[in-house]
Amino acid sequence: MKKMLFAFAALLISSLSFAQIEGKWKTIDDETGQAKSIVEVFKKSNGQYYGKITQLMAKPENETCVKCTDDRKNKPLIGLEIIRGLKKSGNEFTGGTITDPKTGKTYKCTITRDGNKLNVRGYVGFSLIGRTQTWHKVN
Repeated sequence: MKKMLFAFAALLISSLSFAQIEGKWKTIDDETGQAKSIVEVFKKSNGQYYGKITQLMAKPENETCVKCTDDRKNKPLIGLEIIRGLKKSGNEFTGGTITDPKTGKTYKCTITRDGNKLNVRGYVGFSLIGRTQTWHKVN
């Protein structure tokens, strides 16, 4: 009986941690397949999830977000908050936005976790019109 309870507790804990997206993730460019940056995803006191660039893997064209049109305009890429306002809904995180610092464009965002990978989808309007990047967990 104790073994069964222990196994159930271990399964419960692993399933809870499986659905979390907090931590550091290596972003992979879906067009080139090259690593671009490390993004740290964290939860704010309002219960929503945010993500900021903590490291660049390749030298960018600009060190700041020159094409951003909101409060991030001309802010340094390191520390730039690119994910804002995601909320957990079942096994996915949705309702927020993601900004591409290269173009300055902001998209609706949905994230799902698959083991040590995040499927990050940015889209306009409906989720069918967009693209997905796979990010890898950084240990």
